[in-house]
Amino acid sequence: MECPHLMVCVPAESERRSLPHGGPSSWCCSVCRSNKNPWLCLTCFTVHCGRYVNGHAKRHFEEVLRPSTDSRSQDKDKIQHTVCMDCNSYSTFCYRCDDFAVNDNKLGSVQRLREHLQNLENSARFSNDRKRKLAAEASSPSKKCVRLNGNVTANDAQAATGLRNLGNTCFMNAVLQSLSNIQQFCCYFKDLPAVELRSGKTAGRRMYHTRSQGLDSNMSLAEEFRKTLCALWQGSPTAISPDSLFYVIWKVMPSFRGYQQQDAHEFMRYLLDHLHMELQDSGQGMGTDISAWGAFGLQGGKKSTNGVPTVVTQIFGGVLQSEVNCLICGTESKKFDPFLDLSLDIPSQYRKRSKSQDVSPVCTLRDCLHSFTALEELDEAELYTCYKCKQKQKSTKKFWIQKLPLVLSLHIKRFHWTTYFRNKIDTYVQFPMKGLDLKGFLLDMESTSESILYDLVAVVVHHGSGIGSGHYTAYAAHNGHWYHFNDSTVTRSEEETVARAKAYILFYTQQPHDNHK
Repeated sequence: MECPHLMVCVPAESERRSLPHGGPSSWCCSVCRSNKNPWLCLTCFTVHCGRYVNGHAKRHFEEVLRPSTDSRSQDKDKIQHTVCMDCNSYSTFCYRCDDFAVNDNKLGSVQRLREHLQNLENSARFSNDRKRKLAAEASSPSKKCVRLNGNVTANDAQAATGLRNLGNTCFMNAVLQSLSNIQQFCCYFKDLPAVELRSGKTAGRRMYHTRSQGLDSNMSLAEEFRKTLCALWQGSPTAISPDSLFYVIWKVMPSFRGYQQQDAHEFMRYLLDHLHMELQDSGQGMGTDISAWGAFGLQGGKKSTNGVPTVVTQIFGGVLQSEVNCLICGTESKKFDPFLDLSLDIPSQYRKRSKSQDVSPVCTLRDCLHSFTALEELDEAELYTCYKCKQKQKSTKKFWIQKLPLVLSLHIKRFHWTTYFRNKIDTYVQFPMKGLDLKGFLLDMESTSESILYDLVAVVVHHGSGIGSGHYTAYAAHNGHWYHFNDSTVTRSEEETVARAKAYILFYTQQPHDNHK
């Protein structure tokens, strides 16, 4: 959004002497002293906490709007104190426009202040890193540890790196944290060589960019994704900023441009599809097809002519078989469709609490899976064109899982359209932490003697009432422990807490067959 208030709200020469000491990401709110998500008023340079903490930055703006005895001073103040800068992402937000601003004033004051804050942050990090290095050299390597939520855990820092919110990018952060804890998927990208070491179209290209410079058409989504995953596994004690990846996403996925809240599931699908296509084009496809995707490929949700499997389809790729039966002549039609995830409806009987019951029945994940694979009669809008009857006829449809993936991604459909807006279904869905058995949903279940079991590895949760609002966080398992990823903040969590979450996306990894015995 182009904000018209920057010239009035941001002084030509920032009063840098009035800024607090230390790195901007560690500054404390002047009201509640919280150092989580600090925001800087660009008029008076006072630090307040952001909207996901205690919201004192917004209250600071609202206090200026209160009536004053001096009408001239009041009019001036109402225009000022309306623009803040996020001290983690350095993005600017205007409360009068109620949106993030992507422009600058004619004097370039915002960019100069942003660069100054970045220099302060880098200096503070260099100083802190030097102190930590000296402390580490003075102690035994066996005694290194990280403190999380009051608990000390030895050598566990790699699981504790957060991602800064760049302006309503919690949907992206939750998905990235989930994918980074899927070992098979993450390890592949971590082991990829840097882009300048690869052969093919991307050889030797290094793309650096800022908001003002625009986006390079030759940038690599897979490369920025690889660098982000590597950074998450380096054990940084402070949150990292995924701004380079986010800017590439703006280029290759235009529907995610801007700073509006987005749907985490839709983002995950677009991200996996584009990674799959880019790996195919760059020659990073797999030589052996272990996922039954040899004849398929994704391109914008459709089959592509290039069926080379990649790590995306090798790990997340499964195959569905749909059976459609004409109710007039009995003709049966079968079709195979590849999938990267399954979208499951919450059965209607669980969506509303019954007034006649003190305790409503609990919806389980198996209830959702049974509803997905149940025989259904197609309505008038979905009539099947029977090739034998030569016209559209009433018919039934049923899904079977023909091939299960190594990592099963299950999307709980919590949002549905009404006449005017999209509602959220807030029903709790009970899901197993270990041992999800999918044998009963396979097409050839009789030929499979052993159970096919899956263990939960990550969960994406949507907090709030609407898809265009609210907040996304993620739970993920690492080295036998569960963690809660809330943008920059990472805390240890218990299995019981994860099991009570109202899941939006569930990630399950298939157990090795040796574990079934």
